[in-house]
Amino acid sequence: MHLTKEDILSTPKIKRLNIINSITGIKPANLIGSRSMEGDSNLAIFSSVVHLGSNPALLGFVLRPKTEVRRHTYENITDSGFYTINHIPITRIERAHYTSAKFEKDESEFEKCGFTEEYIKGFEAPYVGESPLKIGMRHLESVPIKANETILVIGEILHLHFDDDIMDSEGHLDLEKSQTAGISGLNSYYELKKIGQFPYARKSDLPF
Repeated sequence: MHLTKEDILSTPKIKRLNIINSITGIKPANLIGSRSMEGDSNLAIFSSVVHLGSNPALLGFVLRPKTEVRRHTYENITDSGFYTINHIPITRIERAHYTSAKFEKDESEFEKCGFTEEYIKGFEAPYVGESPLKIGMRHLESVPIKANETILVIGEILHLHFDDDIMDSEGHLDLEKSQTAGISGLNSYYELKKIGQFPYARKSDLPF
């Protein structure tokens, strides 16, 4: 199949969304937890979390335009300055999926979708108790993307929580062992399976 820009633009909206959201392949499945200044907790699923650097340790994620509907996650992050990123266990993908429903600001997706609201070592934002890998974040900056009016939210990693047995001596994390999920498109979920691991690539060491 060959689709041109014109073909893509003329495709019905939902089908177009599914195509464009699927072509990047399997993406990380994360629940972002936050809390309003009034104490209302919020939980929302995201597939756009990306690594931005290791020193300092930075992660980013993309938010859709604020003009469509109120973005409780973004409001909580910018007001409080803190949030969490939580891997989704494969046993909880359906519950995680429904955190994307349009709940009211004072309705907690933790409660509505059956997740445990967990606070660790006094960190201000709620973690997902059922998540095997939890990240405590501090908001650094929000970068507007003019091309489509989305926002790249950039944060610094303050805390990492995961079981000792998923990390090897060199710091590699075995996400198959952690039993977390990936996302393709907007609503298709996948188990992760490790199929290889290779040394740092140098052209002098090509094995083929």
